Amino acid sequence: MNYQILPYRFERLNENIFLSNEVGEYLFLNNENFNRFIEHKLQPEEKAFKDLKSKQILADNNIDDVIEMLATKYRTKKHFLTEFTALHMVVATLRCNSNCSYCQVSKKDLCDVNFDMTKKTAKKVVEKIFESPSNNIKIEFQGGEPLLNFEIIKFIIEKVEWTNLFRKKNLEFVICTNLTSIDEKMLKWLKGHKVYISTSIDGPKELHNLNRPLHDIDNSYDLVTEKIKLCRTYLGNDSVSALMTTTSQTLNYFKEIIDKYIELGFNSVFLRSLNPYGFAKKDKHILSYPMVDFIENYKKALDYIIDLNIKGKFFSEGYASIILTRILTPFSTGFVDLQSPAGIAISGVIYDYDGDVYVSDEGRMLASVGDKKFKIGNVEINSYQEIFNGDYLHELIENSIAESLPDCATCAFLSYCGADPVRNYSEQGDIIGNRTISEICKKNKSIIQYILSLLQRNEKDINKVFWSWIARKSFEI
Repeated sequence: MNYQILPYRFERLNENIFLSNEVGEYLFLNNENFNRFIEHKLQPEEKAFKDLKSKQILADNNIDDVIEMLATKYRTKKHFLTEFTALHMVVATLRCNSNCSYCQVSKKDLCDVNFDMTKKTAKKVVEKIFESPSNNIKIEFQGGEPLLNFEIIKFIIEKVEWTNLFRKKNLEFVICTNLTSIDEKMLKWLKGHKVYISTSIDGPKELHNLNRPLHDIDNSYDLVTEKIKLCRTYLGNDSVSALMTTTSQTLNYFKEIIDKYIELGFNSVFLRSLNPYGFAKKDKHILSYPMVDFIENYKKALDYIIDLNIKGKFFSEGYASIILTRILTPFSTGFVDLQSPAGIAISGVIYDYDGDVYVSDEGRMLASVGDKKFKIGNVEINSYQEIFNGDYLHELIENSIAESLPDCATCAFLSYCGADPVRNYSEQGDIIGNRTISEICKKNKSIIQYILSLLQRNEKDINKVFWSWIARKSFEI
């Protein structure tokens, strides 16, 4: 048969061959049909031929039209590049009242206000934020514990809102906080400015208290859960979200963690593995675990969550939802860890308390232990162009395009994954890294393969669950 084979990637998956095109559209072929495909022996009336043609993996006529269609889809997938830069993380202070076992930054003493952001620096941060060409601006306050410098949070939000009267951008504010110091006065102010809250819950009381103790309170769990209720009273149920971090102590308790999130009124959980920064790296011998153990526990947890949904309880897993969006829709996601080029500075950037600018929060974490490799400037010294259009950032981005990186370039799952030069550098001392020994590559690839294997089963109930996660609303099973 006279047809043209277009670019595709492939890998064996569950006794079949998985094929994906340049934009991540995929199909499975058995061995016989795959061999006949590459030997140009498929016939137009065959289902395999029609499927491959519909995915623009083969073309039998109008090749220019097929390429134009692929180009349109590719532009959609890479649309996040037009929103440079949407996420702006601001470190209000390095002071903190927590003693988290896996703390990824060098927190400072509660009384040391020298590590608070000043109004002078904050003004410069706001100026840089509004130089971003993105129509969408999300400002996320971090720390330390950002609420310990609540005055600078108020100052920045009010200055941003005033500036935006003239700039007309879409604004969103989030405070990442342990919630322990929040009170009704703060909440009344936050409600008036439509601020969202992101906090941390590491599971049932004993697990949370083990991972996230406070300086002067043994039982941080009861305090945090009471504060969550208080926040919801003022801000609404959907204004409070939570994250968890998996340590060796919590690895085998995903079911209990999921149940606790449901009990606390959350409709999702993000099963997050340990990142190799700060104390998490320093105390690796205590906190870490083989990535294969995380992957196996994750798979069991995902099965459990799917079963809960099938039984009528809407509840999603955050990481799977992001991957499913990338697999099943033509759209990119705002998740900076799964982008190509990497989301560093393009999608998100962080301003430290002293005005130093880093390509990502992970870059700032490395700086907190003395390695400022991923610093790209300072708001009080450098112009916007010097920070965001400098040669060094160009070099980092050029080396984070997965389509041109070793192993990534030929990976069948390329469209669903991304590059992370900061993680590569932290793990291997090199921004490109070696995928064959990369822990993050092992995790991403294994989870993507597992989700694809569930999609391959084409079970009606599972498909409905997955689409409900993408749509963020319950579907009748």
